[in-house]
Amino acid sequence: MDLDVVKRAPLFKALDEEASSALQSQMSRTHMERGDVLFHEGDRGDTLYVIAEGKIKLGRTSPDGRENLVAILGPGEMFGELSLFDPGPRTMTATAVAETQLLGLGNESLTGLLSGRPEVSKALLAALAQRLRRTNAHLADLVFTDVPGRVAKALLDLSERFGRPVEGGIMVSHDLTQEELAQLVGASRETVNKALADFATRGWLRLEARAVLLQDVERLKRRAR
Repeated sequence: MDLDVVKRAPLFKALDEEASSALQSQMSRTHMERGDVLFHEGDRGDTLYVIAEGKIKLGRTSPDGRENLVAILGPGEMFGELSLFDPGPRTMTATAVAETQLLGLGNESLTGLLSGRPEVSKALLAALAQRLRRTNAHLADLVFTDVPGRVAKALLDLSERFGRPVEGGIMVSHDLTQEELAQLVGASRETVNKALADFATRGWLRLEARAVLLQDVERLKRRAR
């Protein structure tokens, strides 16, 4: 487990080395394989999680069984904090999309931390505000942006967090199936696959197994506007 990655999480940014180490010692560790569910929508929530390795998808299921993928989170990101500030059932289901290592902090431990360190509260509130901004932007895209534009924007967002420069472009190992990528964009798999095929034909990207090589980022940025 790469603890340096963990320290990038908002929970640790306001802490010095000694306080950060002390906090990590209080946190539980969870190992997950791809497909493992950490918690379901509606479960009681009392733990905040920080991703040390791997990826977690957060999604919701409609009454008729349709699934919507709200976010893909990776190393250094955290989730589950809403249940600590506003106790209640989980609003989403958290599932591993790759082998994943998590650190968890329970409600009592977090409450004690916040009461003695207001700077941590400020950091967490800033992270929540950023999450809200991203949610608002996603909702606006669903209304105002066509599917190819949303696909381009999703790929660019994934590249910023999971991409690595390689010969010929940026390799984005997102670990998502075609269906999961479609759920993230908020469209049918057929429509998303059509957009991806069009981008590939234009030479903007090359599709790989649960990954994509972005070959013309500038063109994708223009299409995402």
